[in-house]
Amino acid sequence: MDLSHIDAHLLSRSGTTKALHEKWGWMVYWVGGRQFACEFTASPDAKPPYAGRHLLSLKCDPDRILELRAEHPGAVLPGYYSDGRTWVSVDLDADLPEGLVLDLCDMSYSLVFSRLPKRVQREISGE
Repeated sequence: MDLSHIDAHLLSRSGTTKALHEKWGWMVYWVGGRQFACEFTASPDAKPPYAGRHLLSLKCDPDRILELRAEHPGAVLPGYYSDGRTWVSVDLDADLPEGLVLDLCDMSYSLVFSRLPKRVQREISGE
């Protein structure tokens, strides 16, 4: 999967910034001061099934998480180092359709954006 395309897609969303979390070595994407995506390679010492995988963690609808994990076992995992009920980790080296990953990026952004204070939403939207 083309990480540069995913990165450009994430950054195309209004108000998105990204920064390297130096301690963890993760690239974290933010909107309104809240994280909505992070890209990283899990440590080889991490617990299975995460060990050594190149992952993208995203906020996700809980019902959709169950569907995704059933449809793509091994490629869509419970959110690494986050609440697996509301976050997923997508294996970027798995054979997932790029359109699916981009749709999940959009869902994550929308879920986090919708929880921002209305004032912040208006500022980001330019209203």
